[in-house]
Amino acid sequence: MRYFLVGFFVLVVGVVAVAGFRGSYTKNTPIELFPDMDRQPKLRPQEPNKFFADGLASRLPVAGTVSRSPGVQVGDEKVFRHQTHPFNTGKLAGKTNFVEIIPTAVTAQFLERGQQRYNIYCSPCHSSVGDGKGVTSKYGMTATANLHDPRIVKMADGEIFNTITLGKNTMLPYADKLEPSDRWAVISYVRALQRARLATKDEVPADIMATLKK
Repeated sequence: MRYFLVGFFVLVVGVVAVAGFRGSYTKNTPIELFPDMDRQPKLRPQEPNKFFADGLASRLPVAGTVSRSPGVQVGDEKVFRHQTHPFNTGKLAGKTNFVEIIPTAVTAQFLERGQQRYNIYCSPCHSSVGDGKGVTSKYGMTATANLHDPRIVKMADGEIFNTITLGKNTMLPYADKLEPSDRWAVISYVRALQRARLATKDEVPADIMATLKK
């Protein structure tokens, strides 16, 4: 029993010595059983490096390097992210005017993608139907735009694209979360929501109207 108590005491002291002072301040190097790659060979910005002739670790891109994505087919041309193109900016080339309509074909797959992205990024504030009464309204956020407001319904698609890209008022930008193609897809779905809410009976195609119950 005596040896057990001695061993237990030594074990407790060892545990306290190793882990009992986590978070305290000391100038001594901490004991690391598992360093988890906290320290590894690397070059920090502006750090000198004798390997290169100029002695600098930070390197500029090779002359002529252009950041490129796979590109998106827009009509008869392929558009890349680095290009100043209406598909990437929402504005007419060389002008400040916004693109009036989505500059790419709107297919069922494209619309479905827009619905998916909208439900993830937009519905928490604008709601699933676009009336601005999303879940955030229950927490005091009451300045969310109603997407069925005539002002937004009449707004050019490029202007909505610009708002998604840069944000507006309390709405933060989503350029880092939505690729240009996804922003246009979201706009296509927003237009579908508006159509579903604001369209009249006379706008329903005759073949579809015939299938509706009176």
